[in-house]
Amino acid sequence: MKINDIYYEQHQVCLLYGAQCLEVSDDLIVGVSEGVRKGILPIHGLRYMYKDSMAGWFLWTGEWKDDVNFFQPLHVRHLHETAPALVKYLGLAPGWRFLWTPKKDEVWFDTSLLRQDSLSQSER
Repeated sequence: MKINDIYYEQHQVCLLYGAQCLEVSDDLIVGVSEGVRKGILPIHGLRYMYKDSMAGWFLWTGEWKDDVNFFQPLHVRHLHETAPALVKYLGLAPGWRFLWTPKKDEVWFDTSLLRQDSLSQSER
């Protein structure tokens, strides 16, 4: 899929949910759990504020773990291979979350993700 098509899909998802769109380029990094790499479902996603090369996205399956090794960095360009169906959600601005399966998705805004200390809290 061409990059313009990906950005178009990201914008369409944002329009659907009334969200601000902040496109995520292929050179940014997301945090991905091993379950996502293995194709385990459902897949959870949430976006914190982004910084430097980090897009702010964390994608996982099962229960969130505060273990430092739970999430591994992955460039978005590799997410196209690992979980291509998720790339369209990455344009959602910080504060947005989703829960995805091939048959159903849920997308919502969570103000707690915008707090400075939210990454260290177990509210997920």
